[in-house]
Amino acid sequence: QVQLVEAGGGFVQAGGSLRLTCAASGRTFSVYAVGWFRQVPGMERELRGCINWSGISSYYADSVKGRSTISRDNALNTVYLQMNSLKPEDTAVYYCAARSMGGCDSRPTEYNYWGQGTQVTVSS
Repeated sequence: QVQLVEAGGGFVQAGGSLRLTCAASGRTFSVYAVGWFRQVPGMERELRGCINWSGISSYYADSVKGRSTISRDNALNTVYLQMNSLKPEDTAVYYCAARSMGGCDSRPTEYNYWGQGTQVTVSS
């Protein structure tokens, strides 16, 4: 089993930055990819970015390309989502998710483990 805990969300004005963290514990050796999803009320969870087990980023949503960066610290079993130039439309609950069956995938159903989520609110 893998446990994921997100942190780093908060309230920020448009143009600001946040760094979200996803700390993993348990059977982390079985994880091959970690993705960051966002969800707003009434909408499905949407992949914002993903990094594979080798540390190479493989996907960013068009809306965040050039503004977000995913990185990892293997010693800390932690994946980061650095978000810059935030916009009001970035407001959502952000979840990290781990996949053990393969590399990055845009479908939430392909991920085995999920964190509890962290709220990001961007004001105009």
